[in-house]
Amino acid sequence: MVTMRLSLPALRRNLSLVLLLLLSIASAPLGKAQNQAPTQPPAQQPSDQNAPEAGGPTGDTGVIAVPKKSKPAETPPPAPVAPKVVNPPELNNYSLRVDVPEVTVDVGVLLEKTGQFVPGLKPTNFRVYENGVEQKVIGFKRVEAPITALMLVEFASTNYWFVYDMQNAAWSFAQSLRPQDYVALMTFDLHTQVVTDFTQDKRQIFNAINTLIIPGFDERNLFDALSEAEDRLSRIDGHKYIVLIASGRDTFSKLTLDQILKKVRTTPDITIFSISTGGAIRAMTEGGPGFRQQMRDIDYLQADNQMKTFAKLTGGMWFEPRFVGELPDDFAAINQAIRSKYELVYRPSDPKQDGTYRKLHVELVDDEGHPLRMQDEKHKPLKYEIIARDGYRARQEVE
Repeated sequence: MVTMRLSLPALRRNLSLVLLLLLSIASAPLGKAQNQAPTQPPAQQPSDQNAPEAGGPTGDTGVIAVPKKSKPAETPPPAPVAPKVVNPPELNNYSLRVDVPEVTVDVGVLLEKTGQFVPGLKPTNFRVYENGVEQKVIGFKRVEAPITALMLVEFASTNYWFVYDMQNAAWSFAQSLRPQDYVALMTFDLHTQVVTDFTQDKRQIFNAINTLIIPGFDERNLFDALSEAEDRLSRIDGHKYIVLIASGRDTFSKLTLDQILKKVRTTPDITIFSISTGGAIRAMTEGGPGFRQQMRDIDYLQADNQMKTFAKLTGGMWFEPRFVGELPDDFAAINQAIRSKYELVYRPSDPKQDGTYRKLHVELVDDEGHPLRMQDEKHKPLKYEIIARDGYRARQEVE
């Protein structure tokens, strides 16, 4: 065992070092705390970006722009106020409405023998009567314009000759059309069918006529079909025409004869031209023996009367051709009546708008007020026919 022995001076020296070391360790945190300066916030660095014109608070990423409120637009000056008219105290407020009705009458003047239109007439040659009271004509002109017509044809399985006459008559009318005319084709038996809507293409009409080969029903609802045709044409402005090609018999219509006559009479701006079919077969069998044949003859006489009445009430014409060769002349007369006419305008002496039916009558007079007489180059008298509506229904005033 080795024993270390230290001298007294050395022991003192070592003890002094130990004490100095302990003292330095105890005083180290206090000195560090005293020597450490307090922490200051970093100085704000000046921003290189200029503050926006709108201005606003600053943030960590820079200045926050707050848009300025726009200045209110200048309000335009108010519009000038219309002067308020005040009635005197003793008078109440009132409204004034002036409604002067006018009536237009289309008149055709045709020679009875040739069916030619009579030109050269003057306003003083016409006398118009409404319910027997003469009216003053304030407008007069001759009109020749394109037409809008509906061919209403009977297509029923009754007899071959009736279908044959219908096809020939429809074909003849289609040939007389002009490029500006609008024509539609509608057939009827038990029901109605629009074969071709209004068109200016004559080829469509010819093709539609050629399809009428095999009819479907025996029934002929003439009154219902004519009523539906007028309803369709009433939606079209201006004057319209119905070319009715049928036997004239009605077998199963919902409307009666009186009802359809009333509708034909009161429907404005529609003129009916009627052509009766079956003339040849009727001429060969008319007056034959047997009660059944006699009843058939009576039925067709009534049918002719109905077809004639439809035309007369509307200012149209009625034809009963027996041969195909008559059709060109018949439709030439129809064209004369449709395209060449006189248009008369007058203000009724009875201005009431009460919805009543008013009878019309047109006469021709000479310069001295006597009935107009016509003559040919050989000074032979010529008979003429005045074609005009039987009357019209006044408008119904609605309060």
